[in-house]
Amino acid sequence: MTTIKFGTDGWRGFIAEDFTYENVRIVVHAIARYVVRAETPANGVLVGYDTRFGSERFARVAADVVAATGTPVWLATDACPTPAVSLLVKLRCAAAGIQISASHNPYCWNGIKLKASYGSSASPAIVAEVESELATVLRDGVTVLPPRSDLIHSLDVRTPYLKTLATLVDWDRLRAANLRFVVDPMHGAGRGLLRDLFHRNGIACDEIRGTRDPLFGGVNPEPIEPHIEALRRAVVDGKYDAGFALDGDADRIGAIDRDGTFVTPHQIFSILLWHLAGTRCLAGDVAKTFSTTKMIDKIAAKFGRKVWETPIGFKYICERMLESDILLGGEESGGVGAKMYLPERDATANALLLAEVMAWHGKRLGELVAMLQQEFGQHNYGRTDLVLGDGQKKKAIEYFSSEKLKRLLDWPISRREDTDGIKLYLGEIGWLLVRASGTEPMLRIYSETSRPETTRRILDEVSALVRKL
Repeated sequence: MTTIKFGTDGWRGFIAEDFTYENVRIVVHAIARYVVRAETPANGVLVGYDTRFGSERFARVAADVVAATGTPVWLATDACPTPAVSLLVKLRCAAAGIQISASHNPYCWNGIKLKASYGSSASPAIVAEVESELATVLRDGVTVLPPRSDLIHSLDVRTPYLKTLATLVDWDRLRAANLRFVVDPMHGAGRGLLRDLFHRNGIACDEIRGTRDPLFGGVNPEPIEPHIEALRRAVVDGKYDAGFALDGDADRIGAIDRDGTFVTPHQIFSILLWHLAGTRCLAGDVAKTFSTTKMIDKIAAKFGRKVWETPIGFKYICERMLESDILLGGEESGGVGAKMYLPERDATANALLLAEVMAWHGKRLGELVAMLQQEFGQHNYGRTDLVLGDGQKKKAIEYFSSEKLKRLLDWPISRREDTDGIKLYLGEIGWLLVRASGTEPMLRIYSETSRPETTRRILDEVSALVRKL
């Protein structure tokens, strides 16, 4: 293996194909070299893992590699959410955190996420330094050092994580609302946590798909349609007020309204911004990735908040949150971070905040969405992922980047932006974004317009066009 490439949040690969013990040692050795050189290694490194096949064994390999450098390691005693590792890195002032997880990817993937000392995704600058170390390791090989099991200690992640989460919301208001929830951790690392936190505070909550299953019940552990159909059925059949879904490592959130309607990540981000900036009057601006709804811009404008737009990847949101006074930072894929907690996405924390919004305003999630759409206009978002080779991806980007392209379908192209991929504004109806994945053989096509049928048409016809290029 001579090519290991970091994406928006670490490195991922196919289990037993490129995600092997050997390659885990290579990547973690590069991380350890960076920690020893640039951080405070005496503060130690925390290692966690999710519920994927072999994750606990890969985590032990990672711990062994780090400890061999003389750096103390705290290894999680059980599968845990990625944001829980981030939180403990910050609380313990650790040098770094390593999470064995492929997040929302299908079951055949696993990965390594690197968390920096401030408790979130490693910044682009840190990633660049780790990649430099990785190039050295790939050239020279892994330095074999004597094992140091005496430097590996066990880590209780659950207790301090739940204790911190409990401080985020108004429990008296939640109890008074008498709401009932159901949570779907999708067989992932968030199992049991949100349910137990609600129970401790007198809130009715049940859980589905809460057992460990490395196959994730046959669906991708991504909290979007169609993967959360089981949660939809549970909400409707059980007459719950809302359902919350967590992805495989519990950093991304999805939600279902009482009537079975899927509440999109964009709508969740919008609801939380409207509540925190408007209702709770918390200070701070907004950061969002290039592919996120324009409704955020309109809500921010109402409350006098600046919007910072970043490339796609939460590491860019985190970087902005560290540099500016950002109340809320979020992305299209369901990751949102709040300044009163961490510069990190956390599905469990966001589920708590959504429950608080419902209790505070006495409204269902669907009613909150309808209220925002009435005030700020209809925003109908969609995304299509096309599996393509590098040549086809390159042709697509070149085609949509060309100034010769003046119209797309029925609409004139009013302007272009290239922060991350190519975004075309189509008259007054909305926008299209075409972006090549940096780590997968995939071209992503995004669109947002004022009508759902228009968004669907753009996605379908642009997809057909790309396949013909």
